[in-house]
Amino acid sequence: MIFAFFFLLSCASSRLEKSLSPEHKHFFSKVRYITTPQERKAFLNLPPSERDKFIEEFWKKRDPNPETEMNEFKEQYYARIEEVNKLFREGGQGWLSERGRVYILLGPPDQRVTYPRGLNLYGKPTEIWYYGFFPIVFIDYYWSGNYQLEPESAQHLTEINKAQVAGKPTVAKPENVAFDFNLKIEKTKENEVLIRIEVPYRDIWLKEEDNQLKTTLELMIEISDSSGKKVKEIQNSYPLALEREKLKDYFGKSHLIEIPVSLEHGSYTLSVELENKTEQSRVKKKGNLVV
Repeated sequence: MIFAFFFLLSCASSRLEKSLSPEHKHFFSKVRYITTPQERKAFLNLPPSERDKFIEEFWKKRDPNPETEMNEFKEQYYARIEEVNKLFREGGQGWLSERGRVYILLGPPDQRVTYPRGLNLYGKPTEIWYYGFFPIVFIDYYWSGNYQLEPESAQHLTEINKAQVAGKPTVAKPENVAFDFNLKIEKTKENEVLIRIEVPYRDIWLKEEDNQLKTTLELMIEISDSSGKKVKEIQNSYPLALEREKLKDYFGKSHLIEIPVSLEHGSYTLSVELENKTEQSRVKKKGNLVV
């Protein structure tokens, strides 16, 4: 019964879509990437006389600057459709391809690396797009010019769908790329330990500034003795600036912060908190050390 119910709903929606006027059908098709299911259903069920008003309101609520005559979001959205139709002509209309969809929603990548003959001897044509350190991989499995999202990249479509709902064609940090770090403690001398904090570059979200990608990592360390008394507190800021052209050189590597600490003999509890100021993500970890 459930299958039949949804099948009937699908048939009803299909009939309503076919009944749209050419102008309304054009709008309904072109905005498929940024409409919510509720909006699509509402538009189809409206009387034809009310649909123009719906379209007006649709763009108005996405206008980033309502005080100006131009709707920058609308202009940018349609401009990107035109761009991808020129960029990705192989395999049909560019704006309906998977590369086109990602480009329309997230904009041009920070870096686009192409491998026309694949990554190895038996590989398929491959493209890797980088948004910050986050890669999206497309593969032409059948050498047809129709590039498809590689399965691992396809897992991140949830975030792209969020961009649709938000109606903002901006780069969103993928949900499952969480800011994190690895904490290691090494004893280097009789009364000294080295606190090593390794932050994978792929997890650091950056902002563009002065032709560089930048952020600041804010570090707070508290060390307490066995009685719980705080014996040492360290707070430092670490600005990070990378050249966009060299992003691929950092992928798979980590940013390293090393803090030497001198302590008297004994057992201690260590609390390390690191914040990425760009996205205000904060991670806190604890550890034990013996000197």
